[in-house]
Amino acid sequence: MFIMVAFSFLAACTKDVGSIESSKLKIIAAHNQTSPDTPYQTGMLKFKEVIEEKSNGSMEVEVHAGTIGTEEAELVEKLQLGAADVVLVSPGFMTQTGIREVDLFSVPYLFRSYEHWLQVVDGDVGKEMAQIINDKSNNSFKLLGYWTAGVRHFYGKKPLESMDDLQGMSLRTQTSGVIGDFWEATGAIPSSISWGELYQGLQQGVVDSSENAYPFFVQQSHHTTENGKFITETAHDYTTRFLLINGEKFAMYSKEQQDIIMKAAKASVTAEREATNRQDREYKEKAMSEGALVNEINREPLINLAKPIQDAFAEEIGAQEMLQDIRDLENK
Repeated sequence: MFIMVAFSFLAACTKDVGSIESSKLKIIAAHNQTSPDTPYQTGMLKFKEVIEEKSNGSMEVEVHAGTIGTEEAELVEKLQLGAADVVLVSPGFMTQTGIREVDLFSVPYLFRSYEHWLQVVDGDVGKEMAQIINDKSNNSFKLLGYWTAGVRHFYGKKPLESMDDLQGMSLRTQTSGVIGDFWEATGAIPSSISWGELYQGLQQGVVDSSENAYPFFVQQSHHTTENGKFITETAHDYTTRFLLINGEKFAMYSKEQQDIIMKAAKASVTAEREATNRQDREYKEKAMSEGALVNEINREPLINLAKPIQDAFAEEIGAQEMLQDIRDLENK
């Protein structure tokens, strides 16, 4: 009797192990944009496509477009808690994890062109930042790639002819950290109204202005509101977004699974960047065709205002050498 029971128990265990080994690896991937037409969704769907194709269906990616969090802070928390496996976040929201160096990438006018940004993130500086993220998070976060969110510009109730026009103007932007410091220095009043409430806020005059890239604010029709129809191409931020995976989970995957994830991440980087650059052009044209007015501004006063803020922040976080490396790349 004992032998029969033991045999049955071993058989059951063998069956359980087999079912675990043969089950699909499911990856929850999320970003905060609710529109299905954003470059974020394009990138995530490419990530899903490559993983599922190369794994022959043994790995599955479930993409969430704003459905498990429309605020990046929520996504970072879910990544930490294991409720999401892959998320897309901006440098500013990563600082809540205690990794302050990442916020250097969000300093206004750090990058002077898209080509300059590429040299930084795809070069040695980008590798250094990836290592910092991994080390300072104790492997909780692993960087899979650098996405972009386009070039951020000002849009509001009036055009900016000079920096003086920002005096006393409420501006939806990040209110804390180096971004908030910059806009306060211009004379603007940073406001923390949420992205999901911003259309109504602009329409009802709760906030005078905002700043973002064409693919994002035009898709949300911000340019059709009274306080959003004047676009000034300040180009104050060639934006960086971090595609992160839970590092502890990643370490538990097989070598084959890890390789597939990294290949999918690389493909997603290409797809997302191409979609963003294309939409930057398309949505600018759309905004203008729908009545938005676009003007340029002499950026030098803004750039000069940003430099001492960059210096002070780099010194505060011990990133002076990295800041200099970034500046040096501008001239190459």
